[in-house]
Amino acid sequence: MARLQTISEGEIQQMSSVLQSRVVTEVVAQVQSMLGQRQSSTLDIAVTGESGSGKSTFINAFRGIADDDDPRAAKTGVTETTQEIIAYDHPTAPTVRLWDLPGIGTPTFQPQRYLEDVGLTKYDFFIIVASERFRECHVTLASCVAQAGKKFYFVRNKVDNDLEASARRRGRMGLSEEAVLREIRDDCKAGLQRTGAGQPQVFLLSCFQPQSFDFALLHETLERELEDHKRHIFLLALPNLTAALLERKQQALAGSGGAVHSSVPMLMSTLQSFQRSFGLDTNSLLRLANMTGKSYQELYGEVRSTSGRELSMQTVEGMLSQVALGQQVLSGLLESRIPVLGNIISGGVSFMASYSLLKSAIKDLREDAERVMHRALVGADDTREDVPDPGYFYAD
Repeated sequence: MARLQTISEGEIQQMSSVLQSRVVTEVVAQVQSMLGQRQSSTLDIAVTGESGSGKSTFINAFRGIADDDDPRAAKTGVTETTQEIIAYDHPTAPTVRLWDLPGIGTPTFQPQRYLEDVGLTKYDFFIIVASERFRECHVTLASCVAQAGKKFYFVRNKVDNDLEASARRRGRMGLSEEAVLREIRDDCKAGLQRTGAGQPQVFLLSCFQPQSFDFALLHETLERELEDHKRHIFLLALPNLTAALLERKQQALAGSGGAVHSSVPMLMSTLQSFQRSFGLDTNSLLRLANMTGKSYQELYGEVRSTSGRELSMQTVEGMLSQVALGQQVLSGLLESRIPVLGNIISGGVSFMASYSLLKSAIKDLREDAERVMHRALVGADDTREDVPDPGYFYAD
């Protein structure tokens, strides 16, 4: 964290712009109001589909839960296990909820009544999950959702099974995996076009291989098409599957205003929330280890920054002490450039200290998360020894 003492000209100009627009107290009030809106915004995702299509498994994969015995896991099985509507909070973003809806496709399935029964209006959008083949019930349900003015996304699940089952046929016909996946996608799109939905979006995935196929594309699409506040909370809940996603998280957190906190407990709380957003807290690392087959120790070994490791009041105080010189230099520069600051500069000092600390911490956390992602999804040969027992600080 020593580089916090070095302040770039660009950062000085950015801070000047913020402070010139309003006095510090007004800036803080505005940012805290914005944060309150984001923190109170909920995102409700309805997951529906045919019995046995893997709805509950999809919900678990979406939330980064690989162990069916996890008390937070949606119940899964070879037969229909969802008989009633159940909401599952996201482990790191409790305002993101996935609703496991009863299965469709039975002889008594009535789409209009089904949508009324499950409470159509309370969901932000629907994810329709299918497997094995496209069926007429998918067309009917998608049509009703679209006619009700709700957006839907179509997920073709278990494509890893399709590729395995088609291996012999592919060998005889000289087809590639890409050709089989294209065939599946085209079949789903052709069926969905009968709903009048224009160019329907179809995502092929395997819940047991979230790093493969279209899982990352589904995340990107949902994030892009959500409104501002909901986009922010959704983005921070996403698993770290691509470097581009980590960059967007860094940008979102850098503009979140967390730096307005000047007390050590509030700074520690903010840093811990940033850790969770980047998937670097203990519980997130343990879930990632379960999903990828890596050990917790391997993943934690890639967390090298102070802000990325377990935090204490003493750790945060130490980090703050390292920015003391930097904040004094910045205060003098800003006071000379912005005379209007006058006697509020003392309030600006603590603002600038936490601003500098958190901005640097976000960068460190993003770099840690990228190393963890590489280790989890690609792997590496080196091992590290300086890893504590996760039971030592297992808490959220």
